[in-house]
Amino acid sequence: MSTARTKKFRRANQSFVSRRSFLCLTAASIVPVWANSDKSVTAAQVNGTWKTKSGEFKIWALGQQRLQIEFSGTYEYKTPQGPSANEGEGSGIATIEGDTAIFKPEGAEEECRITLKFTGDKLVVTQTGICGFGHNVTAAGTYKKISAKKPKFGSD
Repeated sequence: MSTARTKKFRRANQSFVSRRSFLCLTAASIVPVWANSDKSVTAAQVNGTWKTKSGEFKIWALGQQRLQIEFSGTYEYKTPQGPSANEGEGSGIATIEGDTAIFKPEGAEEECRITLKFTGDKLVVTQTGICGFGHNVTAAGTYKKISAKKPKFGSD
């Protein structure tokens, strides 16, 4: 092969390799965007025990978009006699759609609504209405998963 033809072949081959790398890079950068747009979570992502300083959620996926949930929380405060705390708890079945579950503990006021949003390694909880947990006890907060094992529920 002549030197001119060899150089031309190398340039063409380099161009092909460059384009091929570009296409692979483009496809690789698109995949995470698609994965992030799907907000569904797996049972493994939700199952376990989630904690904050003042509360704990025990969660287990039951299938058919249902979660068994148990919440316990405290509100600590100081009195002239020393530290004190109010405690509250609730349990029941939540429904989950995508990455968000809606939970109303058994026996809670009709207006009670607890929203649990699973975002990576965090659980972001909001609470609206009176849920009957006790004075200033709330489920709201950002929880961190401390265990992925099946929790022991009060009914177990």
